[in-house]
Amino acid sequence: MARYIFITGGVVSSLGKGLGAAALAALLQARGYRCRLRKLDPYLNVDPGTMSPTQHGEVFVTDDGAETDLDLGHYERFSGRPANRQDNITTGRIYQDIIARERRGDYLGGTVQVIPHVTDAIKAFVLDGNEDYDFVLCEIGGTVGDIEAMPFLEAIRQLGNELPRQHAVYIHLTLMPWIPSAGELKTKPTQHSVKELRSIGIQPDLLMVRCDRPIPAGERRKLSLFCNVRETAVIPALDVRSIYEVPIAYHEAGLDAETLAAFGITDAPEPDISKWKAISSNIRNPEGEVTIAVVGKYTGLKDAYKSLIEALVHGGIVNRVKVNIEWIESEIFEKEDPTPYLEHVNGILVPGGFGERGAEGKIAAAGFARRHDVPYFGICFGMQMAVIEAARNLAGVEKASSTEFGPTPEPVVGIMTEWLRGNLLEKRMSGGDLGGTLRLGAYEARLAPGSKIAEIYGSERISERHRHRYEVNIDYRDRLEEKGMRFAGLSPDGVLPETVELDNHPWFIGVQYHPELKSRPFEPHPLFASFIGAAVERSRLV
Repeated sequence: MARYIFITGGVVSSLGKGLGAAALAALLQARGYRCRLRKLDPYLNVDPGTMSPTQHGEVFVTDDGAETDLDLGHYERFSGRPANRQDNITTGRIYQDIIARERRGDYLGGTVQVIPHVTDAIKAFVLDGNEDYDFVLCEIGGTVGDIEAMPFLEAIRQLGNELPRQHAVYIHLTLMPWIPSAGELKTKPTQHSVKELRSIGIQPDLLMVRCDRPIPAGERRKLSLFCNVRETAVIPALDVRSIYEVPIAYHEAGLDAETLAAFGITDAPEPDISKWKAISSNIRNPEGEVTIAVVGKYTGLKDAYKSLIEALVHGGIVNRVKVNIEWIESEIFEKEDPTPYLEHVNGILVPGGFGERGAEGKIAAAGFARRHDVPYFGICFGMQMAVIEAARNLAGVEKASSTEFGPTPEPVVGIMTEWLRGNLLEKRMSGGDLGGTLRLGAYEARLAPGSKIAEIYGSERISERHRHRYEVNIDYRDRLEEKGMRFAGLSPDGVLPETVELDNHPWFIGVQYHPELKSRPFEPHPLFASFIGAAVERSRLV
């Protein structure tokens, strides 16, 4: 029977619960255990698909088409296990299901309440489908004290009583700030957070304490005493140079051993973390460096591009170089010449996005890369803008644009209302709901024999994750290919362009999908590995 680890947060958000959960799962896997990671989000949105990236960060998409929290990206990168729609639940989804059941009469006229109906639904989600796992790690979003988190905290409290003894462990992540004027670390925020948690009936078994310096023995004893945890279960969560050093740091601090001890497991094999040490060594000791310009529209919040950042790091690891990212707001290029911003970089990446704002700046970035032989990687919207730039400036389609920006006589990019998923026809309404109506999840593509991208993949058949509403118009294919922009990848039915590349260019590739979502530290995505490799070659020329 699976054992459950519930990870809660206190004091402030963004302390690293998701990363801590992922690292703990990696350590348990390194001991030979089978682990599953799940995220419980308290917000009322059904999923994060309609939320602004500058508010919520990246939307991580799974193979089965779920739009989920970015922490699931950490889960996949650290555990190697592909996530699915059953690994992320929100208050919105819970209430949506409960209200639908109430409307059908499933509750037989009974009053529908938070307890037991909402909490029972949360518990059913947590317990479902875990037969093949030794440990299930459940991260509860937000912080203790948030009113919207109360049903989730109540549900995991109930599970602690309903599961067999030593089958539920609670880990609480808090902040221990350094006060410069006092010259000391302060335990009071953690004490108050644990007090809040205990007031609702949850006694943490372990504390993960975020701090920027080692915790003195006296403060560790104080936390143990006032928070009612073993002193050895006060785990310092110190800052590290790379997130891939986190499993090593947590293991050295005793996180995995203390977690197993809380379950009464004392005879577990020691973990083999050699691969984590090797990857950390590669990151710490690069043989060179490259500079990549990321021309985007959500650069004010780096979490909007979390998987992208990590995929670039992975590309650097395989090429044994440090990847320096220069973040450029695309709107700048609508007013200024891109040359001063881009002439020194070794590669240009234009990521996904939605809406007209900053689009012309992305088109300008693609044009600069094309004219100056700078390696260019266009992802989703970045591919569409590269095609529009080529249509305007190579194929002579002066009014080339996207219907996403309004009516246009030359819809080089337009909305698709029907497409095939395997043998199933999927449809959407152009004026319908935004949430869940994009082309989402894994779709196959066929790559042209002899194309650069087929060479990179080492295959002519691929499957990648999508998240977009608009598509490049296949009707412009002939005119663009005549001018050197090859439609190297198509959907199996030949209707939807999946990849484009430029002939006679060192490295210019656009993809309609999001390859960053499938990149792993130990399995860098081939496109990112090749792109950084091209950037290394460029660095030797300039």
